[in-house]
This record gives sequence, structure tokens and C-alpha cells, in this order.
Amino acid sequence: MAAALHHKEHFLSKPVSRQTPNHVPDPVAPIADLMSAFSAPWALCGGWAVDAWLGRQTRDHGDVDISVFVQDQRALFDHLAGWQLVAHDPHVDGGTSEPWDGRRLDLPGHIHGRLDAGEGLPDRVDAASQQGFSLDVQFGDRPGDDWILSRQPHISLPLQKGVRQSPWGLPTVVPEVLLFFKAHELRRRDRLDFLATLPHLTREQREWLRNAVSLMGHPWLSELSP
Repeated sequence: MAAALHHKEHFLSKPVSRQTPNHVPDPVAPIADLMSAFSAPWALCGGWAVDAWLGRQTRDHGDVDISVFVQDQRALFDHLAGWQLVAHDPHVDGGTSEPWDGRRLDLPGHIHGRLDAGEGLPDRVDAASQQGFSLDVQFGDRPGDDWILSRQPHISLPLQKGVRQSPWGLPTVVPEVLLFFKAHELRRRDRLDFLATLPHLTREQREWLRNAVSLMGHPWLSELSP
């Protein structure tokens, strides 16, 4: 089943600023500053993005997650000169955990990064936060103006609807899309993020999320019902 899920404008419709307000939490501020000069679209995602919308830290975070489009990965590699980067490529045996030299990664690959302090890279990067890898880049797919959230089933939305300026002044994945991605994992922290965010969703956001996860079948559906 194919679906392009579009929703109405709501309170998230402010323009994205490249400024970093003083109240951005300390772990996020260096990443926000780093990415402020990036030439392609990017957005805060993951648990810190949930906190950005709620205006408070709801739980501990191991690293800072950002979303960058797979079509812009070479620009990202060039932008992160001076960083140690590790590629996680699900299409390679063992999922790989090797230095990223800019080679093309396919979805749903992602990378971990830390500033190069002259240390060698570990053999594997599993507990990234315990090894100083403060950045986790999740790649998305944007062949045109739409952000493809899922290819099977096909779910997409215009990029301008999926990323808004959060109260921290940063481009941030909107709450309903954050929860859509977290619905795929069902880890304890994803459940916590869902419970923290759900009461703050607008009717339109809740409806969009319910329609999106209904295409997959999901245990959150009953809690998203009117």
C-alpha cells in the first residue's frame, strides 16, 4: 500500500534559524555549532529532539542524533574533516564498524563520530557513548522535495513539513515523525519518548502518526485512537 501522508500547518510552522540560542543543552550545543555551517539540510533527531520540543530533558542520552540525507553524505564527509568517523553498514557482513573514508553508504546505514584527539579507532564501536562518540548520524532519503520515511509501505511527506525550528532554535524533526521512527524500534527508551510526547501532540499530529503506523500494524495504535 502506498501513502503520501500530508498534514496541516500547526504550531511548528516557524522558519528554521541558523542561530544557536544559549539554552541549548551543553551536549547538543557543539553539534549545533558544527552543523550550522553545513550546506545541506540536516535536523536534530532522536531523544534530544524530543526534549527540544518538550522544553526539558526527559531522560539520559548517550549521544546526539542528527538526520542527514543519504544524497548529501559526501558533503557531510567533507564537512566533518577532523572527526573520526565510523561506518555502520547493514549490507556488509557483521554490520561493520570500520573507519568511514567517504565511501557511499546505503540505507539504513549510519555513522558515529567523535573529534580526532590523536587516538586510534577501536576495533568496534558498539557502546559509542562510552568511547567518546558524541555524534550519531542517521541517514534519510530525499530524492526530491519529499522525505521518504518508508519505502515498504511507501510513506512520505514534504521535507518542510517534517523539519521545523524547535524552541532551541535548531532544525528539528517534528514530534510525529520522531515517534514514527521510534515505532520501528520499540526499545524501552522509545516507549519512554512516546509516553512523554503523546500528551503534547496536536490532533493533526496524532492523526498523522496513527495513519502512518496503521500501515505497519503497531501496538501503539490503541493509544493513538481518538
